[in-house]
Amino acid sequence: MGRETLALVGPSGSGKTTILRAIAGLFRPDHGRIVHADRVLLDTGRGLNLPPEGRRVGMVYQDGALFPFLSVLGNVAYGVRADRRGRSDRARQILELFGIAHVATARPSRLSGGERQRVALARAMATDPEILLLDEPLSALDAVTKGEVAAELESRLQEFGLPTILVSHDFQDVLGLATRVAVLQDGRIVQIGSPTELVEAPTSAFVASLAGVNYFAGTAVARGNLTEVRAQGWARPILSTDDAAGSVGIVVYPWEISLAAEAPEGSALNAVPGSVRRVTPMGNRARVSVDGRPSIVAEITEESVRHLGLAPGVPVVASWKATATRLVPASRTMPDNREMPRRRW
Repeated sequence: MGRETLALVGPSGSGKTTILRAIAGLFRPDHGRIVHADRVLLDTGRGLNLPPEGRRVGMVYQDGALFPFLSVLGNVAYGVRADRRGRSDRARQILELFGIAHVATARPSRLSGGERQRVALARAMATDPEILLLDEPLSALDAVTKGEVAAELESRLQEFGLPTILVSHDFQDVLGLATRVAVLQDGRIVQIGSPTELVEAPTSAFVASLAGVNYFAGTAVARGNLTEVRAQGWARPILSTDDAAGSVGIVVYPWEISLAAEAPEGSALNAVPGSVRRVTPMGNRARVSVDGRPSIVAEITEESVRHLGLAPGVPVVASWKATATRLVPASRTMPDNREMPRRRW
């Protein structure tokens, strides 16, 4: 990879952290080859396996992995390369760079979650790395702190200009941070592309669920000026303004779906009745899962949730316009990059 940020996204057990550990030299796979800038870090076929200290890789662990018995200054100084003179002076410079010099004498237990992440990142950069690895850098933070740290991390990654790999189980956490996203399932990459590409045209229901969009597979046929898509088990066909024929994938963004007690009239041509399975708060909005044929996930305001009295078991109708039904070839592996529509907040 070049000077970009690549995100590895997938559920627990998909192999994300194992990949980071292999790159860092903390795990030796039975077979494989790892090369960076024409420098071979691992080649099991040749019996070559550089030790971690010889790889110039900086790693930030999920919990920070700070030494509890050392001060902030001591933690960062520990990361300074042993061949550098004036390790404490270099560590102080790095603390100033990261805006955490005021907590230099504090122990990790006295720091906030955001401060611990900054110290962990500062310690990783103290190694003068050629590659930066981030293991779930935002997962342990509360919603407010997560937003602050994500904004700072985005700025820092642009400033560092290093090849960076970050892993996360949450697709939303990598938006704004990653240039490309690779989705892992059972140790294999099932799709790779920009965040927009994965949202606009997921190649499977698994990828769609991680990206937070609705995805269905069906068979498309022309119906006047519209395209009608059918699938076994659906209550009715789904209509789209996109042209397609044969096997297709359907992508519908949750924030383009409305919920009501009855099917609306007018331009919302698609209507799927069902019952609420789950309501998940998301700040001032909520994700509502609806058991229907097919099942739907909608994203609506908290006010709408209260107004409709939504709770598990409540009957609703999910509806959206034909223009909001995007059709992609079911076998597509690298979609065209179209501009992603703005969310309605």
